[in-house]
Amino acid sequence: MRLRGVRRSSNVEDRRRRSGGGGIAPIGGIGLLVVLAIGYFAGIDVTPLLDDLSGQTGAPREISAEEERAAEFSSQVLATTEEVWTQIFPEQVGRSYAAPVLVLFSGQTQSPCGGASGATGPFYCPIDQKAYLDTEFFATLSRELGASGDFASAYVIAHEVAHHVQNELGILGQVDEARRSSGQTQANALTVRLELQADCLAGVWATHVDGLLEPGDIEEALNAARMIGDDRLQRRAGQVPQPHTFTHGTSEQRASWFARGYDSGDIRACNTFSAEQL
Repeated sequence: MRLRGVRRSSNVEDRRRRSGGGGIAPIGGIGLLVVLAIGYFAGIDVTPLLDDLSGQTGAPREISAEEERAAEFSSQVLATTEEVWTQIFPEQVGRSYAAPVLVLFSGQTQSPCGGASGATGPFYCPIDQKAYLDTEFFATLSRELGASGDFASAYVIAHEVAHHVQNELGILGQVDEARRSSGQTQANALTVRLELQADCLAGVWATHVDGLLEPGDIEEALNAARMIGDDRLQRRAGQVPQPHTFTHGTSEQRASWFARGYDSGDIRACNTFSAEQL
């Protein structure tokens, strides 16, 4: 992704120095990244593993050069989402777009939606309209989950911003209300449709930054979508995939809906809730 000359967003809240590593930093190592990533994407409670491996609280650490580059990259990608959605909303929705804030942290931090840590993975909190990202997740994505490339990382940011788009459109509130009155299996099914719609909206964003794309970028995003499908991650965790527990969709579903958004460039193409088949 060609980001040279792209501005950095001012909607970034950097908590990395004051958040420190919490109880997670001392564990360290690539093995921990695998545990955290699989725990988040597969819906597995990794708290017992973290308790066993940690056992102490780490002191605040210095921010590495790699993390600084990740922060700059994240800020620039966020700026592209601001420009794209600010353009799309008047054209396709008929009103203006209010951009979210991206919170960068290291190890752990707090949000109105609960504690945020590497174990939660990147997520969006509709209460404060902020997306939360531990920049070390990019290393997990590339080195351990097999989703390398800068556009794979950009897709992760675009996906979280897409949740903000859903919030702006009133979709998050509607789905949350429906989940509260549903059983667990049905609630999971609604969550899958929500996540696949976010993948599709990330594809819409990708269409509109086409001038910044390099050869292979879309393939990187599609590969990332496949690498973090529920079925693949449950297999990676040593489980037999159980569709009724899925919360993000299969590898092929995630890639397919991203591609649908990219091919159409239209929010209306992303109505996963009316689709008979995902």
